[in-house]
Amino acid sequence: MTLWEGAGAGENGKFTPARVLSVTMTASRDPDRLLQRAGASGNPDRDQHFLVDERVLDRLPTYLPDDADRSHVLEIGGGTGALTDRLLATSERVTVIERDPDLADFLRREFDDEIAAGRLTVVRGDALEVDLPADATASVSNLPYGVSSEITFRLLPLGIPTVLMFQREFAERMAAEPGTSEYGRLSVSAGHYAAVEVVEPVPPTAFSPPPAVESAVVRTTPRDPDYEVADEAFFLRFVKAVFTQRRKTIRNAIRNTAHISGLDDPDAVVAAADETLLSKRAGDLRPDDFAALARLAADHGRGGADG
Repeated sequence: MTLWEGAGAGENGKFTPARVLSVTMTASRDPDRLLQRAGASGNPDRDQHFLVDERVLDRLPTYLPDDADRSHVLEIGGGTGALTDRLLATSERVTVIERDPDLADFLRREFDDEIAAGRLTVVRGDALEVDLPADATASVSNLPYGVSSEITFRLLPLGIPTVLMFQREFAERMAAEPGTSEYGRLSVSAGHYAAVEVVEPVPPTAFSPPPAVESAVVRTTPRDPDYEVADEAFFLRFVKAVFTQRRKTIRNAIRNTAHISGLDDPDAVVAAADETLLSKRAGDLRPDDFAALARLAADHGRGGADG
């Protein structure tokens, strides 16, 4: 669901931000001055683009669901602390993970009072490698786009609401509906963990330096899917496999991707499946269709199963 289309669009198609939670904002740090104090200028080659638009920064924490627990908010990629400052103004406690050692040191200096008060923890390290705080209740982050998918799928299984900045194309694929050109493995996999909404487009001018792509803010709200899978890892692997052959019918996709999904007998799966599903293509299947096929594949196509 893209909220700048349909109900989210104002007059002349201009974007109207999604309804946001009313929060008293007491952030005091100017993003441009933070850049100056840190002596940072950003580096596109290192996927380093600092969000400096104060209006966007102010809105990001407010996109969390109304009933979100703000007692411990996780931020991935703190940079110079412009968003960190706003999260501290709207949350009880914040943990920020920053991989750049110089920026991590700057954050510790800039926010030394908040750290001393126990309201902020700065973790120096790679968000793909360090342990994420087990008691985090939400995440609001401007993610590095080069690893946004990997980080997202570390966050979603935590079952916490998130507000994340992505490349716009990635955001639209994440929230896409079946039958659309953007719908794919990302849509099904993300939707397995949460309801996904694109809540705001963000232009390159909101960043320093401006990236070469449009960006967008995505809100995820954890919820149980409306289907059941016995083996989540196999379900996600099966979805990945079938979408590698999205132009093929499901019948051929299952047969051609057994090495990815881990099926020993794809023909047995095809023989047991409903012809209506087999004649479709991956982009036309609903998530519950994939779940049904994955259960069938697990029962008939893996070693030790009766064919």
